[in-house]
Amino acid sequence: MTLRLTRRAALLGTLAAPIVLRHGLAQSAPIKFGTLTPLTGAGGSYGPVMVKAIKQVADEINAAGGVLGRQIVLVSEDDETNPDAGVRAARKLIDVDKVIAVLGTWASAVTTAVAPLCWENKTMLFTVSGGDGITRLPHQGYIIRTQPDSKLQATRSAGFMLKQGAKKVVVLAAQTPFAATTYETQAAVLKAGGADPMADIIYDAAKTSFRSEVDQALKLKPDTLFLNSYMPDLQVLLRDLYRSGYEGKKYTLAYAANDKLVASLPPEVTEGLVHYAPSPDLGSPGFAAVKVAIAGEPDPYSCQTHDHISLAVLAMARAKAATSQAIHDNVRAIGNKDGVKVTSAVEGMKLLAEGKEINYEGASGPCKFTEIGDIFDCKFRFDVIEKGKSRLLELS
Repeated sequence: MTLRLTRRAALLGTLAAPIVLRHGLAQSAPIKFGTLTPLTGAGGSYGPVMVKAIKQVADEINAAGGVLGRQIVLVSEDDETNPDAGVRAARKLIDVDKVIAVLGTWASAVTTAVAPLCWENKTMLFTVSGGDGITRLPHQGYIIRTQPDSKLQATRSAGFMLKQGAKKVVVLAAQTPFAATTYETQAAVLKAGGADPMADIIYDAAKTSFRSEVDQALKLKPDTLFLNSYMPDLQVLLRDLYRSGYEGKKYTLAYAANDKLVASLPPEVTEGLVHYAPSPDLGSPGFAAVKVAIAGEPDPYSCQTHDHISLAVLAMARAKAATSQAIHDNVRAIGNKDGVKVTSAVEGMKLLAEGKEINYEGASGPCKFTEIGDIFDCKFRFDVIEKGKSRLLELS
């Protein structure tokens, strides 16, 4: 009888062993993050370096042993700067790849289309989109935006135009959610500063010429134009404005007036164009890390995506749980003003493991968010293009 029990116990032990092993393997399974960036389309200049910035952080964390003892795996998809393509890619990341968070959506129209999939599946979404309506969606806390919203951006840009002497301002804009909310705020700030926001002229970005819209704008005799465009349509606008003989001031967003645009046009066509953008923290270790990762000068979006993955990982480390819910519940505590200042995810994970609170300040600057997921504040830089090169006017 004793012999039979011993053999039976041994057999049960043998059968139980694979169960323990499988459990151990499940515990050490990698954590998947999805990158959803514009690798092609109007934002195609930005998506590849945004992914590189994310990968640099993931590699650093993995080399340090991972988060909660688990390695990070990135699954990258192209949203093509197109809402339909973005939705298809997001469905794959959420339904097939089972990612814990989606990082890096860029265009406001794409983010608006993708966001419901994320909150319905309780998957965190980190975005660099600026359209005001995004964080006003019923997302239940599943959106974190590192890009300042259009209200903050429009307030700063209108204030700068006033400082530069703008009196009569006309907007030429592509039809996007960001453009609509930008104009409302700019108009209010310009009026309060004594300027006249004369018109908001919307154009179809798919057209090959905007000469009729340009003629409509110039009939109003503005001294300042604000061009709310993406890079491909800004190329067309600038050519048409040059041919029309416009000599007033021109302002646009830095993501449109990028190096590719400047290289594609004669210097006289871009001469005097002022562009602005939220500024990364130029002196930070995070900014230096992104510079190495992309082998070039970081833009705001690559710096923000560096912070996307850092924030997500630190939120999980604080919660001691690798779930989207853990990120949701803890991400706002990662920028605790009373915590120990840290500038990297690896550094922050060590302190969190010791039971300390942290104040993460990354490549894009301080990462402190409102209840609806908006960044509280950041610096902006204003540059002017002269003889085919950008020169800094102001950083504030």
